Amino acid sequence: MKVIAGTWFICSSNFPMWLKGDKQSPTFTYTPLAEKPGVLLDEVKYQKKGKEKVIAGYDYPDDSKSQGFIWRGKGILGLLKSKWQIRLMDPEGQWAVIYFSKTLVTPAGVDIISRTPQPAPELIEIIKTQMATDSVLKPHLSSLQNLP
Repeated sequence: MKVIAGTWFICSSNFPMWLKGDKQSPTFTYTPLAEKPGVLLDEVKYQKKGKEKVIAGYDYPDDSKSQGFIWRGKGILGLLKSKWQIRLMDPEGQWAVIYFSKTLVTPAGVDIISRTPQPAPELIEIIKTQMATDSVLKPHLSSLQNLP
């Protein structure tokens, strides 16, 4: 849990929300909640028309999946939930690949996330090579796009 805590930059994705082009510089920030062990505050931040937008929710452990979580929106978004999982992670905790399941309003997909906004292109290729060996991630490789 500690390894995922902190801020991550979305470097590559096949999630339509990031590929439309109207939302820039997306990040995820995961903060462990002391009052709820195992639960993370999950804040998705991005720029739209020069203003910062935030989508907040909570990640609860999904006992049915290794390193899996169930996201539940905060406030009005509490009606929404989605499942996601850390499929690959750098041993030093500098990058990860997350897979998110299909919901009523979003397709299944993949994000490559990093502690730095622009990891070296060689690193992205190494990550993609590792993704090709994962049966869940491999089908998403062809639709993955690097974010600016």
